[in-house]
Amino acid sequence: MPQQVLAQASSNSSPPASPHPPRLRQAPPRKQEREALPAAMPAADEHEELTRAFAGMGGLGVDETALVTALGRWRRQPERRAQFRRGFPCFFSASAGAAAGIERCEDEYLRHLESEFARFKDAAVLWALHPWERDARWAHHVLHQGHHPAGVLVEVACTRAADDLLGARRAYQALYHRSLEEDVAYRVKDATASLLVGLVTAYRYEGTRVSEELATEEAKALAAAVKAAPAAKLVQNEQVVRILATRSKPQLRATFKVYKELHGKPLEENFAGEPCLQEAVRCLDSPPKYFADVIGRAFRDDADKQAKAALTRVVVSRADSDMEEIKDAYAKQHGAKLADAVAKNTHGHYKDALLAMIGK
Repeated sequence: MPQQVLAQASSNSSPPASPHPPRLRQAPPRKQEREALPAAMPAADEHEELTRAFAGMGGLGVDETALVTALGRWRRQPERRAQFRRGFPCFFSASAGAAAGIERCEDEYLRHLESEFARFKDAAVLWALHPWERDARWAHHVLHQGHHPAGVLVEVACTRAADDLLGARRAYQALYHRSLEEDVAYRVKDATASLLVGLVTAYRYEGTRVSEELATEEAKALAAAVKAAPAAKLVQNEQVVRILATRSKPQLRATFKVYKELHGKPLEENFAGEPCLQEAVRCLDSPPKYFADVIGRAFRDDADKQAKAALTRVVVSRADSDMEEIKDAYAKQHGAKLADAVAKNTHGHYKDALLAMIGK
């Protein structure tokens, strides 16, 4: 996320809310994730270490080494960061109303963090934010900066769990006094608007039940849409939008599989010329493969500013969820370890922070 996203909040954010609303927790980790986490809660010295790292306000410097240490020790343990935010009531305020349960970062503190941790290229700032607030700020940034917002919006809408996407929408309302979907509908002026509104408002079924009959039916419906419309019109096709914006991810994967079996190539290839549709399919089908590809593009010699910024966004947002799967996907796609690629292509404290979040 470029630096200006941290500074633009002051004119759009709500005043500090009541400090004692009821809290809503993020969905707990899946069983295999819980088993991978250390059982012990943070020791006092570890919490103090991170507190020291963030306490160097007012131009006196911050303890960057302590922060990198905490990034590694607290990896895949978001509750520790929640406790840390609650321990800084002057900087992180508990939100009320739609965003209850989010320890929202105060705008002045955001600007301080961005300045103090400049050598981390926003990684430290983003790491400290509540994930819902982080996604809301990313979405707001791309919608208000003039370049096409589809990539980040699709990524947030299609790779987050249903409750986390809903949480991001609640945080967006609390921060900017309007809904994410109304900003998408108003600010996206091209043919992707209907699809993007559908994606950001989705609350998908997250169970494992899949209908093979429905997969076959909707694979044929997608094929009919591809055949009937020019590629430039597919993003406006009602059947395409309905299927991608409403079906569960397991159901969609079954549909994509049937489509490939019937037509000999992946659906995304038939969406050539429609990057918004292609990214939606990739994100819904296999987030680890999608994110591995995004990271790979960040390391290319011709990578632009947005492509490079995506490296921070992916590492910070996925460090607590599917980073191990992303590392495996990256190795298969690029023939190298992700940690080695990061060590080769980044430098200084920024490199140390990314490697701590990625893990060995």
